[in-house]
Amino acid sequence: MPREFSAGVVIYRMENEEPQYLILQHERGHWDFVKGNLEKNEKVRDTMIREAAEETGIQDLKFEDGFENKISYFYRRSGKTVYKEVIFHLAQTQTKQVKISYEHKDYDWVNYHKALKKLSFENSRKTLKKAHKIIIEKIKK
Repeated sequence: MPREFSAGVVIYRMENEEPQYLILQHERGHWDFVKGNLEKNEKVRDTMIREAAEETGIQDLKFEDGFENKISYFYRRSGKTVYKEVIFHLAQTQTKQVKISYEHKDYDWVNYHKALKKLSFENSRKTLKKAHKIIIEKIKK
């Protein structure tokens, strides 16, 4: 069975003391976070930085320590089942303007509750819940 390894990043920015999360609408219509496959000899964090720049134009990511979430799932490609693992980190940006790539149809900055409703996959909602908890704990300090 083919295997893929990807890295993604939950990107947020603060607006009126509330985190706003960046979600992207992919060509097929689903909403998810920035993510992409690791290239040969590429480190996970480097993939996250590259993918964020390619998919959104955002280059000022400040990664949060203490957050890593790994998800895995199966999908079909060219009639074959592919096993995919994705590692997510959490990063803050000051950038509001997004330039989406050809791979995407739309983007949105949304608060936590809207993101939970708009994200297409349960794995993504679980990732968001963990990330949001880290941000809220940081705000309270």
